Amino acid sequence: MNTWFECKAKYQKTDETGKDKTVSELYLIDAISFTEAESRINKELEPYISGEFFVSTIKIANFSELIPNENGDRWFKCKVAFISIDEEKGVEKRSNSYMLVQANNVKEAYDVLEKSLDDTMSDFEIPAITESPIMDVFKYFTDDEEVNKEIPANLTPLNEVENKDDLASDEL
Repeated sequence: MNTWFECKAKYQKTDETGKDKTVSELYLIDAISFTEAESRINKELEPYISGEFFVSTIKIANFSELIPNENGDRWFKCKVAFISIDEEKGVEKRSNSYMLVQANNVKEAYDVLEKSLDDTMSDFEIPAITESPIMDVFKYFTDDEEVNKEIPANLTPLNEVENKDDLASDEL
């Protein structure tokens, strides 16, 4: 499960008129801890920001899922209400989740979200979609990196260790 951190970076940016102004931009980063989130956001932003910058805020984001869309250029925070029925009391129960969807506009975000939820067994409603101030999202690994990443020689893949444990327990 991913832990997403919202990191706010402050730095000097030159606007269209040529004046420098201090901006504060929000980024989403996948990390294990606050310390790693700060380290990774510094590493990720360094090539893009000339001059000095600092991370002013780091907090855990409340997104249950991230839905990227290569055609989208903005991120939208979507509130999804999953509906279940409490059979004992005979009432509907709503459980809210927040998902981050990449799209060009609210309608496209709705369509992308609805398509991603097509295979969901439970009923759901989408009560709210708002544009997020998140400028960019940095995953821990891109899909290609995760698949092609070689395991160092001093480590054993977890599935091989689990298989050995299964064999050892069968012999007992």
